Amino acid sequence: MAEPSRVIHIRNVGHEISETDLLQVVQPFGAVAKLVMLRTKNQALVQMEDLSASISAIQYYTTIQPSVRGRNVYLQYSSHQELTTDQSSHGRNPDQDEPNRILLVTVHHMLYPMTVEVLHQVFSPYGFVEKIVTFQKTAGFQALIQFQSRQSAIQAAGALHGRNIYDGCCQLDIQYSNLSELQVHYNNDRSRDFTNPSLPTEQRPRSSQLGYNDPSLFGFQQPGGKTLQFSFTFFIIHSCHLIKSILTSFLQSSFWATAAYGQAAVIAAAFGGTLPPGVTGTNDRCTLIVSNLNSDKIDADKLFNLFSIYGNIVRIKVLRNKPDHALVQMADGLQAELAIHYLKGAMLLGQKLEVNFSKYPSITPAPDAHDYSTSNLNRFNSNVAKNYRHCCAPTKIIHISALSPEISEDAILEHLGEHGTIVKSKLFEASGKTQALVQFESEEEATEALVCKHASKLEGSTIRISFSQMQNI
Repeated sequence: MAEPSRVIHIRNVGHEISETDLLQVVQPFGAVAKLVMLRTKNQALVQMEDLSASISAIQYYTTIQPSVRGRNVYLQYSSHQELTTDQSSHGRNPDQDEPNRILLVTVHHMLYPMTVEVLHQVFSPYGFVEKIVTFQKTAGFQALIQFQSRQSAIQAAGALHGRNIYDGCCQLDIQYSNLSELQVHYNNDRSRDFTNPSLPTEQRPRSSQLGYNDPSLFGFQQPGGKTLQFSFTFFIIHSCHLIKSILTSFLQSSFWATAAYGQAAVIAAAFGGTLPPGVTGTNDRCTLIVSNLNSDKIDADKLFNLFSIYGNIVRIKVLRNKPDHALVQMADGLQAELAIHYLKGAMLLGQKLEVNFSKYPSITPAPDAHDYSTSNLNRFNSNVAKNYRHCCAPTKIIHISALSPEISEDAILEHLGEHGTIVKSKLFEASGKTQALVQFESEEEATEALVCKHASKLEGSTIRISFSQMQNI
């Protein structure tokens, strides 16, 4: 084996494999500094921030064959100890500058309105967004997005470049800006400083400036201190006030629809640019009716363990008069749609689930309604984009985390063995944390193990279980 290096060489990278796919392979082991796609050679080079992250990834994939979109890929240490800027020119954007924390985003095929709020919801899962400035250029709608850290900008660019915010439209073209700092003077629908919410929303007219040379509303600080200014005339501003008053009522009525589109954009990005079939992103119904349950074995906690894979749970109520029925209230309509999409027809405790929207908008707090709204077991309290990426239908393989460092593979098998036939298992360490993969003979057995043992105690640790999208162990 070659000498350990921060740079990982990945082979057999087909054209159907994207940068986002490769990031999902290596990011569990640590932060990624650079990613270079060598399309003509069906290869890629990934530079990790730390050598330990690279070593963990190589050690893990020495024993487990990674498969991306049905194609086996092969990882080894690169002969390069570091990727240079010249090498990076073969990557995503050939003529881009050295990566920094400010992204220049161009939106193509824009069929839906782009707002600061939508952009913030799309980019914020990758790190704290400090500032956003939008403007119209000959290339179309553009935005400058400043992250708090360079690493967050790199991750966002790698995950979102070339993706559609909405199905079939609003494609993101992302480059690194050469600006060092965005200067935002107003918090409005064109610009926003999330570090300074006290900024005014509009420019205050001054008597000496009531002409056609109105000063800029905002500027961008370039390297060397030069400020790039954008001018808007008083005449245009004055005319826009009239238009604004006419559109106010429309904008108020459409605000929540826009917010829903923004949230859908976050999920669409996590799913590779397109929401799963049947998931519209505009649904506002949060409560589900789940029927054909095994009334002898089911309870609210088991339902929580299963449905929380697709979103945060507010309340669950098993119906007294129909014990094979239950109401499940999700945190929002998008998560409810995901639960229906992935769980309708799934086998649970010997029964085929029926999952549909309920006629009730919510579950009324009551002694027989279990409240999970403040539970720290809700999976989407943090790492939201990552959790959306892991959404899938029940599989034969479950992933177990939050294990004790001293745990043995036999202890895990003993803990789960009552739920079905275990075909394979693997205990490993990733990013300094002990984890395991367990493959059952059927999806139903794996689902039973998940609903019964997620959040259970094992050798002093409260373990976490989710479905794995790996094809085999």
